[in-house]
Amino acid sequence: MEFLTIFGIALSLAMDAFSVCVVAGVKIGTPTLRHYFRLSFHFGLFQFLMPILGYYGGVMIESIISRYGHWIALIILSFIGAKMLWESFKDTDKNDSLSFVDPSRGMTLVMLSIATSIDAAAIGFSVAALSIPILKPAIIIGIVCAVCSAVGLFLGTIIGLKIGAWAERLGGVVLIAIGIKIVSER
Repeated sequence: MEFLTIFGIALSLAMDAFSVCVVAGVKIGTPTLRHYFRLSFHFGLFQFLMPILGYYGGVMIESIISRYGHWIALIILSFIGAKMLWESFKDTDKNDSLSFVDPSRGMTLVMLSIATSIDAAAIGFSVAALSIPILKPAIIIGIVCAVCSAVGLFLGTIIGLKIGAWAERLGGVVLIAIGIKIVSER
């Protein structure tokens, strides 16, 4: 498989993570290097691992992912998006540790990483069907996703500074829309 083909696939797979990172940048406001690292690393890692799992997963996992993966992504993204919408209407300080959930930490980060990388498993199935080694495509997919995630976080910060509280509401709607888009493409 040619590099440009793999790069194009990686870029298209990274768009969900990019969009989620834009939303995370809006929510965080002023991300630190730790935020950049955690989001980029985890999204890149999951995008790297999913094609490998798909490659070696075989028919059993393929049938589960092809049947339910898009619904799982919809549920996770809708849940997090609805939570963001709910929090955006609360009259609380963003720095209050009880009201602010950092999307770059804990189970929120894990759920977002899984939701944005489920489609990458299908690429692993495709690569296996073509009898092509998976390591090179998986590495490229992971690196491209990590870079796109960092860019998305940066852009989300700029958007958040410009449109304030409405940015978090828009972010919640965007996450729900990404989930709906994943389901509608099936």
